[in-house]
Amino acid sequence: MADFGGDVELEGFRKEARSWLEANFPESLKGQAGAALASMEGPGPEGDMKLWKERMADKRWGAPTWPAEYGGGGLSPQEARVLAQEMGRVGAYNPMVFGMGVTMIGPTILDYGTEEQKKTHIPPIVRGEVRWCVGYSEPNAGSDLASLQTRCEDKGDHWLINGQKIWTSGAQYSDWCGALVRTDPTVKKHDGISFLLINMRQPAIETRPIKLIAGASPFCETFFTDAVAPKDALLGKLNEGWSVGKRLLQHERASQTGVSMGGRATPLEDIARKYVGEDGKGRIADSDLRTRMIRHIMDARVHSLTLARAAAEAKGASGATNAASVLKNSATNVAQIRQEMVLEIMGHQGLGWEGDAFTHAEIEAVRGWLSGRAMSIYGGSVEVQNNIISKRILGLPDTTQSA
Repeated sequence: MADFGGDVELEGFRKEARSWLEANFPESLKGQAGAALASMEGPGPEGDMKLWKERMADKRWGAPTWPAEYGGGGLSPQEARVLAQEMGRVGAYNPMVFGMGVTMIGPTILDYGTEEQKKTHIPPIVRGEVRWCVGYSEPNAGSDLASLQTRCEDKGDHWLINGQKIWTSGAQYSDWCGALVRTDPTVKKHDGISFLLINMRQPAIETRPIKLIAGASPFCETFFTDAVAPKDALLGKLNEGWSVGKRLLQHERASQTGVSMGGRATPLEDIARKYVGEDGKGRIADSDLRTRMIRHIMDARVHSLTLARAAAEAKGASGATNAASVLKNSATNVAQIRQEMVLEIMGHQGLGWEGDAFTHAEIEAVRGWLSGRAMSIYGGSVEVQNNIISKRILGLPDTTQSA
């Protein structure tokens, strides 16, 4: 006889999650995941958003599958999926997934951290008490990240850091930074790199926000001038930080589904019905638009499934893989095509920057399109990812080398 005990337990958890969400998720935040993201790019959430974040922190569901011993929710993957479904049902979202602590740094600490590092850093990440940034790119080491030159010297009882990072998202608000630094300048560029956990709250670190065309300043120049970190701030092994850094990028890609914990974007078909209208058969009136929308929705679904598969495979892998390059380009393609289609569907209402003639959603669509153009550059340009895919996955020859 089949054992349906697991299904019964999941249904029990579903009832628990549904009841808790209905009692604790503020109605004013329904479907406001975009606004939550914007609040995380500023000093911090306020009002109902702050309240919702505090409630999720108390429940430990900001990181639902992380081990309970470090402050996580301790849920099984099946329970986490049920929670995501119930959050989507009420238009809720996980306020923690908009920060780099839950999506990138925390999972990497769980992968490579010592027991003491996990006990020190994971609980405040789960509670949303600290904000993290990632120090990767430098003025002369963007897509070619392995050329980084930020120097980290062993001073016996501490590390001394000097150098500059750029495009450091949220650095001006962050308490901590997970940074790739050069600890051995005498070896080839992929070696001699280490991953360091740096306290940003010290006068030796300066951040300068970079103003962008979309009107926001989520990125910074970050300067380290004799900044210090304790010896136990090293994540992973000395001079083997490249593997740690690649693993962090895998976690970043895995967080890019956009639907993993509720707060889903308005479906394209709903936007099209509003602005384009329907024909006599209840279809989107523009047949060419219908075809392109279907193709895009299929691509987005394939990307989401591939992310899930890569995340599952990564759990059993001994180290980082090159799948992040494929997923980076796929995520860029899906996001940029959606942004372009939204503006096309909105017509002249998709050209607004400010004023009462445009709704908040229309203005945000324009700004989102402008900021989204940079996706094919930051985090490793499309061209560089294509080179990685061709050489390290497909095994094609390096055409840049002389014959």
